[in-house]
Order: sequence, then C-alpha cells, then structure tokens
Amino acid sequence: MSDHEHEHHTGPIKTPSQLLWTSFFAFVAPIFIIIGLVYTVTSGDKPAMGAADPELAVAQRIQRVGTVELRDANRPLASGEAVYAAQCVACHAAGVAGAPKFGDAAAWAPRIATGYEALLTSVLKGKGAMGAQGGGAYRDEELGRAVVHLANAAGGKFAVPEAAAPAAAAASAPAAEAPAAVVAAAPVAAAAPAAPAPAAMVAAGAGEALYKQACAVCHVAGVAGAPKFADKAAWAPRVALGLDGLTASVIKGKGAMPPKGGSAASDADIKMAVQYMLDAVK
Repeated sequence: MSDHEHEHHTGPIKTPSQLLWTSFFAFVAPIFIIIGLVYTVTSGDKPAMGAADPELAVAQRIQRVGTVELRDANRPLASGEAVYAAQCVACHAAGVAGAPKFGDAAAWAPRIATGYEALLTSVLKGKGAMGAQGGGAYRDEELGRAVVHLANAAGGKFAVPEAAAPAAAAASAPAAEAPAAVVAAAPVAAAAPAAPAPAAMVAAGAGEALYKQACAVCHVAGVAGAPKFADKAAWAPRVALGLDGLTASVIKGKGAMPPKGGSAASDADIKMAVQYMLDAVK
C-alpha cells in the first residue's frame, strides 16, 4: 500500500536529463522566441517617407524651386511705417514666435547693437520663423526703412535709407538710331491694343500679391497656429466656413492674427487673398 502511494505522488521529472530539458523549454526557449519576434518586427521593410501620403510626396517632387516677381522700380519708396503696418505688425505687435515687440527697448537692445546692416541682412535672408524678405514683396530699401522704423522706436539712431541713384551713364547715354525698317513698323505695332487680362486672372494675381505681402509671414511656417499654406488637413475645418466666413474672420482678426492680417488692404482685397489660399487646398 505504501509503495502504491509513493508511486502516485512521484512527479513526471524522474532523471537529471528530464530536469535539464524541462528547464530549457520553460526558460531558455521563450527568450529565443521573443528575440526572434523582435528581430522580425524591427527588420521589416519600412515605407519610404511620404509613401503614406502619395499626394504629399508628389507635391514635394514638383514644388517650385523659385519664383520670379516683377516689381515697379520707378514708384516712390514706401515709408518704414507703411511697410511695418502692411507686413511686420502681424508678428512684431504681439511678439509672435519670438519676434521682438515694437517699442520694446529691452528686446531690441542686443539687436540694435549688431548694427543696421546685420538687421537688414536678417530680414532679407530670413531668420527663425521670419521668411526671406519678411515674407513680403517690398524692395530692399523699403525693408531697410522698416528696420529703421522698428529699431529707432526702441532707442536706435539709424538713418533712413534712400533710393539708390540711377547710373549717370545710363541716364545720359544717347539712344541708338533705330533702323528705318523698325521705325516704319513702329506705328503699326503701337496701334495694336493689348488684350485685356481675364477678370479671374487679375483677381488671382491680386490675391497672391496680398498673400505674399501680409499673410505668408505666418502661413508659410504655421506661426502661432496659423494653418500652413496648401495644408489640406489644417484647412479642412476652415474650408467648411466658406469664403465669406473666412473673409469675415480675417477682417475682424482671430487669435494672434490682427484685423486684416495687419495690412491696410480693402475688404475686397482680403477676400481675394482668402480665395487664393482656399484655391491652394482644393
């Protein structure tokens, strides 16, 4: 009877060899299995950047390398105050994205110490969240005047830059005598009226110009929560407001964006700029 009870309570492991194999399968084998799973997961092919969003990948491949802008070099230079009000106030009035506030002597002191040329270079090349040319379409002398306006309001003593004088040789050079054939054909060419540009093209051009002048400084980099230009995901909830609703928000101002984006544009011009941004996300 006692032998039977002894056999009944004996475990399945009866030899040292069985104990060794049991220990192996219970502790060592699971470790190798886990290592194999981790290796399989981490060594799998990863999708290339942009593969999850084919439209983004295509947009990155075909994006413009540069732009060409035609500016009227003969118009009078805008004042520094006018350039600031049209282009710089959107960030410098509220100190958006680290921009030194207008009239803040403490914030401007180390910048004024670098000198006018260094400040102008920062504006022309761009710095931090500020795009090149301040994100606008003003001439270098006009941007220089805006720099002086900002710096002098905080204690600077910079002189206001003037327009560069035209080359004397170019002004005094006599016009070459035109060939007789060209002179004879000139009245005919002059008589041909220029074809008027379609209204839609004119509106699109005006909207793009105002966007570059007043809106790009924040919307290119998404400063202070501004939806980035052509970012469909960021613009989706805003598109639902419609052109009129978005135009009203811009005119009144919203969040860090001052009324009319800090510009002096008319309501009609604001509407065209909003339309230009909406067209980019359709």
